[in-house]
Amino acid sequence: MNLKRITIGSRGSKLALWQANWVKSELSRLNNGLNVDIHIIKTSGDKIQDVALAKIGGKGLFVKEIEEALLAKKIDIAVHSMKDVPMKIPRELHISVITERENPLDALISKNGQKLVDLPQNSIIGTSSLRRSSQLLKYRPDFEIKTLRGNIDTRLKKLDDGHYDAILLASAGLNRLGLSARITEKVSYEILLPAMGQGALGLESRIDDTKINEVLTDLDHKITHQTVEAERALVDFLDGGCQVPIGAYATVNGNLITIRGLVASLNGTNVYKLEKIGPVNEAVEIGRELGNDLLKMGADEVLKSVLQ
Repeated sequence: MNLKRITIGSRGSKLALWQANWVKSELSRLNNGLNVDIHIIKTSGDKIQDVALAKIGGKGLFVKEIEEALLAKKIDIAVHSMKDVPMKIPRELHISVITERENPLDALISKNGQKLVDLPQNSIIGTSSLRRSSQLLKYRPDFEIKTLRGNIDTRLKKLDDGHYDAILLASAGLNRLGLSARITEKVSYEILLPAMGQGALGLESRIDDTKINEVLTDLDHKITHQTVEAERALVDFLDGGCQVPIGAYATVNGNLITIRGLVASLNGTNVYKLEKIGPVNEAVEIGRELGNDLLKMGADEVLKSVLQ
C-alpha cells in the first residue's frame, strides 16, 4: 500500500471528535507510517440547537455537509454515528465499514438517582427523540416530555440546573466520553427499543476510492455490520425518518439473527412491536419482511397519521 495520508471529516462536538480520534488511532495502529488528519465540519444540525430535529429535516442534517466535503474530495472518509445516517446517501458514496458496536441501550440520568419505575408522578423528562418519548409515554403516560437539544455536556448541565427530573441519552456516547458514572439506569430494550444503528460507528467513503476502501477493511465488524444493515432495511422499508417514532434492534446468535421492530404513535397510545428470527446471511431481507409484518399489523395507519 502506498497511501501516505488520510483525512477524516467529522463534526466538532466532543463526542464526534472522540469517535474520529478513535478511528484515527485504529488506522494508525493498523497501518504503520500512515498520517491521519481530522477536518472539522460544522453541519446544519449543529448550527440549529433550539428546535426539535423532527421539525427541521431530521437526522440527515448531521451528515449533509460532511458528505458534500467527501464528494468534493476535501476529505477521504467521514465518521458518523450510524443512528444519524439517513437511509438515502449519494450514489457515489457508501458506508464501507461499521465498527464494533458499543452498548446500544438508552440511558436514564435522573436528578435524584431514581430509576424509571421509581420516578415521581408527572416527572419532567428531557429528550429530543420521538422514538424515546412515544415509548416512555406508553410505559408511563403521566410523564411530561420536554424537548432537549445540545451536546451531551449541555444536556447534562440542563438536568443539573433543575430544568428536568431526568433525561435520556444514548449509553454509547456517555461510555465513550467517560461519563458512565452519570448513568442511573440502562433502560431495557423491552421498555425503550433503541434507534436503528445506535452505538455503532459508520465510515463513509467514495465507492471508487479503492485504496481508501482497502485500508478501512480491517475496521469492519462483521456481526455489527449485519445487524445494523438489518435494522436499516427495516426502517427503509417503513420509509421512516426522524419524524416517525421507529425502533429497530438486531442481535446475532450463531447463524441466526433476531430483529426487533417498533412503530409508535407520538403519544404512545398505539404501539406496534414485533420480532423476527432468520438466517444471518438473509439479514437485510428479514429486516424488510419485519417491516412488512408491522405494516400488516396496523403500523401503516400510525405512519400515515404522523406524516400527514
